[in-house]
This record gives sequence, C-alpha cells and structure tokens, in this order.
Amino acid sequence: MNKSKGLLMGLLVSGIVLTGCQTNEAESGVEDNTYVIGLDDTFAPMGFRDDDGELIGFDIDLAEAVAEDLDRSITFQPIDWAMKETELNAGNIDMIWNGYTITDERAEQVDFGTPYLENSQLIITLEENDIETKSDLANKKIAAQQSSSAVSAIESDPSNIITQFNNGEVIQFPSNNDVFNDLISGRSEAIVVDETLGRFYMAQNQSPNYKILEDDFGKEEYAIGFRQGDDELREEVNASLERLMENGTYDDIYQTWFSK
Repeated sequence: MNKSKGLLMGLLVSGIVLTGCQTNEAESGVEDNTYVIGLDDTFAPMGFRDDDGELIGFDIDLAEAVAEDLDRSITFQPIDWAMKETELNAGNIDMIWNGYTITDERAEQVDFGTPYLENSQLIITLEENDIETKSDLANKKIAAQQSSSAVSAIESDPSNIITQFNNGEVIQFPSNNDVFNDLISGRSEAIVVDETLGRFYMAQNQSPNYKILEDDFGKEEYAIGFRQGDDELREEVNASLERLMENGTYDDIYQTWFSK
C-alpha cells in the first residue's frame, strides 16, 4: 500500500461522518445521473490535454473510475481556477477535482472529501541562478499560479519570507504553464508550484536546466471540493474511492502517472 493510499484508508476508517442530503437537488448532478467536474485543464499530470486535445491525467482517470463504479456519467468543465469556488457554489459544477489542495481558507467555502493524494510546494529555479535555500529568495522575483495553494503556502509561511520578495509580492499568472514560461524567460528568478505538476513538467521539458531546492513551502493533501451541504454526493464519492482503494484500481491509476 502506498503512502497516499494508507492516508485515505485511515481517514475513511477513522470515521468522517457524512449525513444529510442536498437541499437543492437542481444544483446537484445526483438528480440527472451526471456529475459536472470543474478543473484547470492545464494542470499536468492531474488533468490536462494531450496533443489531440483530449483530457487526460491522474484525476481524469480516477474520476472516470468513480463514475463507472457509481454507474453515473461525468462531464469535465474547464474553469478559471481563480473562480473555482464561485463556479461550485453557483451550481455550475458539482465538484472541484483537479489537484485541489485542502486549506483552511477553502474549507470556509467548500466541503472537502477524503484526502486521496499527498503533495508539496516545490521551489524551482534555473541551474544558473544563485539560489540554493529559501532565504536566498530575498529580493528575488517569485512567481506562482493565481489563487493557487502555492500562493497560500507562501503567504502563510512562518518565516514571512514574502515580505522580502521583490516588491513584497508573488507574481501571479492564470496557469502554471505561464509560471514556468516566466521562469524560462528570466523575468522571474524562482517559482513555487505543486510537486505533482512541477516534476511532471520538468520530465517532459528538460531544457533549460532546472534546480529544485531542498527547502519547500510545506506538505499538503489533495481532496475533492463539494458544495457545503451536498453530503449525499460527497458520501457517494468517498465510498467509491474506498472501494477503488480496496480493489486495486487506485493503485493501477497511480502507477500509470506516478510510477517514476
């Protein structure tokens, strides 16, 4: 059993109590047997487009396995990641499922499902840059994705390092592709991104020479975001994830995307 699987199974067994039902069924995919999943379709390897424009990724495969297990249909809806909670609470989507990190701020707006994957916030720079530790980020231009957990992790870091950044702020872009491009161009001197995305991106794009710092901006967990009070849907999906853990489907999907 991998570490992420153990985390999910432990939390399920420990008893996350899920009761009640959605008060406005018109807002839930449960009613018409179809779930609408909101995602950032540039977030490799969780959910992104291949050369043919088809959505692929770890979360795509896992969501499709859950849908099959529950005998339901799913639709993937690309959204502005900065508006993800607004889209969910407006009823435009039923779930946020795309490398969605649990944070206290987000927990005030959504109900999280059971954590299913661990992650960390990497600090990446170019080999040529004179940056070796987190303290070396002082007076440097640092970039991250807008409204991402990377920004939250930087802002909440106990060292308060953000006040030492150039202009005392994080440069923010709509997508992580933009973030990497800003580093490659030399406009920013380091970036902070999810480890899942960062390592996948660098494996696919090995030029220029990247450097990952030993320091990071903390560990975190991914979970699915549901509308507050949509307990019936959350309970269904959590139970399905537990079954996929037990029958080996989760491990098969994990190996497809994270075997190296």
